[in-house]
Amino acid sequence: MRFEMRFSGSGGQGVILASVIVAEAAVAEGLNAVQSQSYGPEARGGMCKAETVISRDKIWYSKVTRPDFLLALTQQSLDKYAAGLAPEAVVLADDTLSVPASLDRERVLLVPILATARERVGKLMTANIVAVGAVNKALGLFGEEALYEGVRRHIPAGTEELNWKALAAGAELVSDADAARFRRALD
Repeated sequence: MRFEMRFSGSGGQGVILASVIVAEAAVAEGLNAVQSQSYGPEARGGMCKAETVISRDKIWYSKVTRPDFLLALTQQSLDKYAAGLAPEAVVLADDTLSVPASLDRERVLLVPILATARERVGKLMTANIVAVGAVNKALGLFGEEALYEGVRRHIPAGTEELNWKALAAGAELVSDADAARFRRALD
């Protein structure tokens, strides 16, 4: 089993941290994981991507070649990374984005990640944690404790309550029906 994930958006949205948290949660769950990232020369505002590979077996090749999952927080990143996905890939994107014609709409889940972070959680900077909650609910990757451990390792002390709120808000964006449709077993 090898599960390849690509997280994409704009620098400053926390997509790199989101992929690190997912990798940490995988390790906490007893899986193997590797994480990598790349971004343009702009520290904030330029397009960036981060990738995580998860496996029960040793990971001999750490590069993502045909993602099984894509998270997109900007139109530019969705347009660029929609190509080259695995045939059954799941795409989770912010609901303000337009789905490219090349994607099978049945495999795309649009949810209000950015609006939820801004309006419901109260801090746009939590969009990455909202996204992690939605990703985990949609794909059924990890148990709650592993996910919390992944987040706990990377948040500043004193922000736990805000981040738990963001995780829960993200999970609530994904219906049980969508979760059943996209659930991925890591067997």
